[in-house]
Amino acid sequence: MKRPVFTGAAIAIITPMNADGSINFDELGRIIDDQIANGTDAIVICGTTGESPALDHKEHTDCIRYAVEKTAHRVPVIAGSGSNDTAYAIRLSREAQAAGADGLLLVTPYYNKTSQAGLIAHYTAIADAVDIPCILYNVPSRTGVNIQPATLAVLCRHPNINAVKEASGNLAQISEIAALCGDDLIIYSGEDGIIVPMLAVGAKGVISVLSNVAPRQAHDICQLWFDGKTQESLALQLKALPLCNALFADVNPIPVKWAMNRLGWNAGPCRLPLVEPNETVRQRLETSMRDFGILD
Repeated sequence: MKRPVFTGAAIAIITPMNADGSINFDELGRIIDDQIANGTDAIVICGTTGESPALDHKEHTDCIRYAVEKTAHRVPVIAGSGSNDTAYAIRLSREAQAAGADGLLLVTPYYNKTSQAGLIAHYTAIADAVDIPCILYNVPSRTGVNIQPATLAVLCRHPNINAVKEASGNLAQISEIAALCGDDLIIYSGEDGIIVPMLAVGAKGVISVLSNVAPRQAHDICQLWFDGKTQESLALQLKALPLCNALFADVNPIPVKWAMNRLGWNAGPCRLPLVEPNETVRQRLETSMRDFGILD
């Protein structure tokens, strides 16, 4: 039986930027403190929402190290350390472990992609190289590769492969993963709009974009479910759905960074090639944040 790195809602945290494009570590620290104060169950640093593809190696490792030090064991820190280059993923994963990360988030190889056999070889090589839990990240809409349930059934036998962040949106596939892997693999939702349906098939929580703007509510969707208050959990999930959808009305993290700025955080701009959202997206975000009660 695998023990979850966290249970509940982990924030896929943004990387705040200064006007000159450098990382705003002071604001990152403020956001981490606020998230923990509002019930966030774990910090996921340098994921897609953190603009990891646009961070150089030093920035990436500096962010991981900063998050570990700032969090100071109050909640787990999970470091994005995936790559389409297995050797680089191993290097980054080892450095994240040395920095004190509690777990790793490992996206499937992108562009060069690979077969299911290649996924087994790739993830096994990374898991063999570290001694902390690995969370595999299945997001075929971005990477062009889908981890099949049978592949996860092989991978979950590895003692360091702890979980999968499932962002395929395919509930039939996720149910099959749960049936095949059982207690040997933790499942986390990778989509805020289907947290409750995924909890219903055995997920232990969510790695959440919504948590950036609504940490307490994202936490509560999970906690209410775990407390047996399933109708209250569902009601909150449904109330959040328009905001969840608005946060993906443009390429993530474009909408959530705009929303954070609108809420008064110094999130700054996204790095190119990501640009500001258009007026239609901004208005949709504004309306959904007001309706959800997080913007006056």
